[in-house]
Amino acid sequence: MVDIRRPRMWRAGRAIAAVTAAVAAGSLAVACTASTTTHAGPTEDAPKPTIVLVHGAFADGSSWNDVIDKLRKDHYPVVAAANPLRGPAADAITLRGLISHINGPVVLVGHSYGGSVISAAAAGSDQVKALVYVAAFLPAPGETALELTGKFPGSTLPPTLDPVPFTDPDGSIGTDLYIQQAKFHDQFAADVPADRAALAAASQRPILQAALEEKATVAAWTDRPSWDVITTEDLNIPVAAQRFMAERAHAQVTEVAASHSVAVSHPDRVAEVIEQAAKNSAH
Repeated sequence: MVDIRRPRMWRAGRAIAAVTAAVAAGSLAVACTASTTTHAGPTEDAPKPTIVLVHGAFADGSSWNDVIDKLRKDHYPVVAAANPLRGPAADAITLRGLISHINGPVVLVGHSYGGSVISAAAAGSDQVKALVYVAAFLPAPGETALELTGKFPGSTLPPTLDPVPFTDPDGSIGTDLYIQQAKFHDQFAADVPADRAALAAASQRPILQAALEEKATVAAWTDRPSWDVITTEDLNIPVAAQRFMAERAHAQVTEVAASHSVAVSHPDRVAEVIEQAAKNSAH
C-alpha cells in the first residue's frame, strides 16, 4: 500500500527548514547590526557614568537637588558628595574615597570652591572621565581660591562674610567663614526666590578660611576634558576670573546670566552641560 502522506510530510519538512533558515539569517543580520552599533559608539542602553556633584562654600548637597532630579529622570546615577570644606588637599582625599567606592566611570562636577577639590581629587584617576566646573575655581598649581577671586575686580564677597573663630581639641585656632544671613540673598543667590535663599542662608555650611588660602598642588584639568558653566552675574567669583580660568583649561564653555547659585536658579542648563560631558566622555 502506498503511503500518500509522505509527500506532505516531506513538503512540511522543507517548509520548516526554510523558516528555520530565514530565522537564522534574520538573527545573524540582527547580530551584525548590533555589532556594528557597538563599534560605532555607545547606545542608549549602555551603562552611564556616575555623576558626582561636589558643593562649594556656603552651601551643602541640597543645592544640587533640582539638578539631581533632572539627571535621575535621564537615568544617570548620581551622588551629591558631602564636602568637608577644610582644604583642597584634605577634601580631595575624602572625595577620592567616595570615588573608589563607586563602580565604573565617573564624571566629577564642582561648584565654586568645589572646583578646587575636583581638580585635586581627579589627578591620576583613570576612573574620572570628565570634569565639569559650575561657577567654579580651576586653580593651577601654586594658586589659591582667594588669589583667583582677587585677580580681577567684581567680587563683593569679603564685606558680607561672618568669621567665627574656633579652637580644635589640640589647641590650634581656626576661623570658619559664613555669609551673613541678611546679605546671603543679594550676594550669593540674587536670582533665586527670596524664601528659598533664606533657607539656604540658614543651612549654609562654613568654609575654613585657611582652605581659601591653600595653594593647589595639582590640576586635573590639564589632562582631562573639561566643561565650564560661567555665571555672568556672579558676585562671588568675578566673570572675568571665570573666563580666564576656563580659557586656560581649554574648557567647553556655557555662559549663563545667573548668580553664583546657578545650580538652583538654572538647574536644567547645568544638567544639560553635565550630560554633554557624560556623553562625550563615553566615546
